[in-house]
Amino acid sequence: MEILSYDFIEVTFSHLSTFYLDITPLLAQTLDNVDILADMESAWINFVETGQVWALIIGMFIGYVFKGFTTY
Repeated sequence: MEILSYDFIEVTFSHLSTFYLDITPLLAQTLDNVDILADMESAWINFVETGQVWALIIGMFIGYVFKGFTTY
């Protein structure tokens, strides 16, 4: 009784090689205009302008008050 046939191994490795060949272009991208500080500044400005910073502050305050009620 043969557990793994040559055809099974060949088909398995052909699928693996096809999979890796398909993702190769994703791994070899080039990035243009990479400015991390500008991106962080833009994200912070959006965070403040959309009011999410207030939701964060209020949520932290409510969480702190709730923690105070649940500890003794």
